[in-house]
Amino acid sequence: MAHIQVTIAGKSYRMACGDGEEQHLQGLAASFDSRIQELRTSFGEIGDMRLHVMAALTMEDELLEAKRRSETLEAEIAALRAVAAAENARSEASERQVAEALNRTSDRIERLAGGLASGAGGGPRS
Repeated sequence: MAHIQVTIAGKSYRMACGDGEEQHLQGLAASFDSRIQELRTSFGEIGDMRLHVMAALTMEDELLEAKRRSETLEAEIAALRAVAAAENARSEASERQVAEALNRTSDRIERLAGGLASGAGGGPRS
């Protein structure tokens, strides 16, 4: 297990993380620190704990909104897939109908050609 040092709101914290996840944890800490600094700029010195809680709630709100958008997009994707599947089924049905019509037409042409051939071979020649 790896250990790193992160700084949030001017205070250093020793953190443990999985091997290879050090940069990711550093990035998370930097993002959280940045959020706290933004709130400090907006609200002034209202206490570290309060700033931390406000930053965490703000980030949680953004996370929940992202989840809602993701769920909405997943529902839209599912609906589009259903429409695409229905269109594919209709297209395949149309292709089958066209193929059947072509086969019937081909059969008729072959019967007519066969009738013409037998009529041409058995009649008087000039």
